[in-house]
Amino acid sequence: MPVPFAQNELFPGVLTSTPKLLFRDLQAVQDRLQRWHGPLEPREVWDPLTQLIYSICSSRTKDAESHAVMLALRERYNGWPIGPNSYDEVRWELLRDASVAEIEDTIRLATFPDRKAVQLKRTLQSITERTGALSLSFLSKYRTEKIRTWIEQLPGAGVKASAAVVNFSSLRRAAMAIDGHHQRIAIRLGAAPQNATARQVEEALMPLVPAGWTPLTLDDHHRLVKKLGQSLCTLRQTQCRRCPLRDICATGAGDSGA
Repeated sequence: MPVPFAQNELFPGVLTSTPKLLFRDLQAVQDRLQRWHGPLEPREVWDPLTQLIYSICSSRTKDAESHAVMLALRERYNGWPIGPNSYDEVRWELLRDASVAEIEDTIRLATFPDRKAVQLKRTLQSITERTGALSLSFLSKYRTEKIRTWIEQLPGAGVKASAAVVNFSSLRRAAMAIDGHHQRIAIRLGAAPQNATARQVEEALMPLVPAGWTPLTLDDHHRLVKKLGQSLCTLRQTQCRRCPLRDICATGAGDSGA
């Protein structure tokens, strides 16, 4: 069973774990996941605005459909360069100025395209209104927490999107993006309480990050945990006997099943 949690007296609302974890820090998790999965393919690093658009579109959507949505956006809004910076020439102003119906049609492979079409348009309009231009390049001069606060004030963004933008994009800052897979596995490991929000999970995990980890390590960690959640530790089934984390997992260590 997951370990119990208590309120942090210095920071109300922040949940603090008891010292009953089966691992000292996330290096133990990382080592096992790296041996299990092997090397990761390099991420295509986008500018912060493109990453934000992807984060909104990909919420509760499988990776294949999320990437198909981005390709559809690139095709419709005039960005066809080939190479590592394949979204640099996309004219996101055309997306901002498109009708909600057109945006919904373009992103129809995403879950809840009607809702996300409205969020995308309002978010891009809000960025333009707040800055005078449709760009997030100015965020590079801000502290990480200020960047995240700024992003989370946008209509279609939240804590996961802000973490993804600062960590995955060319900003490359320290943050841990908590999607549904990461959230579920952190709870099963005993590192976060049942029903913890994405913000609470991130707050529980970040103190467990080894001092030498870089933003790239945090990105790789998220991707490895996500792959585990997509394959062995799914929402509906846990394959604990096959899991590389079983010996350090509060749920898996007590699972005697197959």
